[in-house]
Amino acid sequence: MKDLTFGTLIAVFEEIFGAGLFWAMVVIAALVTAAYFYVLIRDRSVSWRKFLLAQLSMPVGAILAILFVQNVTSSSFSDIGGPVDVIVLLGVGVAGAIGMAILVYTVQSLVKGRPGEKEALN
Repeated sequence: MKDLTFGTLIAVFEEIFGAGLFWAMVVIAALVTAAYFYVLIRDRSVSWRKFLLAQLSMPVGAILAILFVQNVTSSSFSDIGGPVDVIVLLGVGVAGAIGMAILVYTVQSLVKGRPGEKEALN
């Protein structure tokens, strides 16, 4: 593998997760991202209260992402062998934390509705 191309990365991820799971994760990530942008455009501002709650969920997302990857790859923490493995593990944790924060913020915004919407209904 001399060149690292986008196609090579997709092939590696399909090999690690399986084609079905990988593409399901891509679709879910795209849907959550689209919903997040919808909420930001709809509300025209960030709710700092929702943002704080989303940030508090980040450690949970990091841990769940690491455990998910460990489970899917049939690895354990004893298989971590060097600095690259630690960097990848930290990267998975960071991605899981960010993903969880976006998911929590989006779900809160979709469930609670627009800011000030309750006052307009009364």
